[in-house]
Amino acid sequence: MPTTRCPAAPTYPADPTPPIPETLAYSLTLPAALASAALARATTREVLRAHGLTDMLDPALQAVGELTSVAAQFTESSNYYLTLRYRFSTLRLIAYDSHPRHTSPHLATACDTRRRAALRVLACVCRACDGTWGFGEAREPGGGTRMWATLPRASAAAYGAP
Repeated sequence: MPTTRCPAAPTYPADPTPPIPETLAYSLTLPAALASAALARATTREVLRAHGLTDMLDPALQAVGELTSVAAQFTESSNYYLTLRYRFSTLRLIAYDSHPRHTSPHLATACDTRRRAALRVLACVCRACDGTWGFGEAREPGGGTRMWATLPRASAAAYGAP
């Protein structure tokens, strides 16, 4: 019986270009543990440093900490997801947890109120940075809830300045 060989895989050399802000695009799967917020902040710190976005560290780390700690509390699975993207001079942070939207309007209102209260500091950070934040139903196949924050670089760099 003749043997057939796999065709050679195409060669795609690693891109030698150092990281720049516009190439920041990371996704993390984190365990649903309160300690994961610290890991998410540490990872975010290194990612922002590598991509030359250290001027955004303070508000970004605060936002990541808020999003991930709330995701860990609300998720009904053993993990949750965090994405970090930088596009159009804005850092976009999104956390996905598995907590589904409630079909009962009363339960949905109560749950949204609880989540909004848990994200109170995030709201303050986003307001101070002229950013946006929110939450709603995740559009991914697994469902759940999507929470986000956007931080424009210019105003985030001035975060905390008198």
